[in-house]
Amino acid sequence: MPSQFVITCSRVMAEQNLTIAFAESATAGRLCSEFSLVPDSGKVLIGGITCYDACVKEDLLGVSKDLVDKYTPESAPVTKALAIGLKKIMTADIYVAVTGLTTAGGSETPEKPVGTMFIHICFQDRHISSHQVFNGNAEEIMIQTVDLAAKLVMGELSSFPVS
Repeated sequence: MPSQFVITCSRVMAEQNLTIAFAESATAGRLCSEFSLVPDSGKVLIGGITCYDACVKEDLLGVSKDLVDKYTPESAPVTKALAIGLKKIMTADIYVAVTGLTTAGGSETPEKPVGTMFIHICFQDRHISSHQVFNGNAEEIMIQTVDLAAKLVMGELSSFPVS
């Protein structure tokens, strides 16, 4: 069941006739899934792409291999590039991209431990970025990331005039 943050975000988006699309790496489609379970899903959800492996980020979403190699697939610059790439293949009002580390085995370092998550949102001419470190197992990290993404979107919508 989606959290109250996702439910409220979806309702507010529906009231404002706004749509959303996702490019998800670490959350592996969880954001899209959560938004599909709300009553207003048909009004707001365009779709999502799960880009867990770097080849999907590069081949489908157009993230340059140089950017991935320089910053790692789990980084703020790559997350921003995912959101921008998503805009080229889906038409929505809001684009949300997520990368990060929900388990060991990725690009973790002492400065970027497991639990580090990156979110980038494109909404109109604005770019909103977030970098958080969450505690818990992989599912708990994903849930916290989904809630944060919904909160960030709602924060932008509160300043957006209702059409």
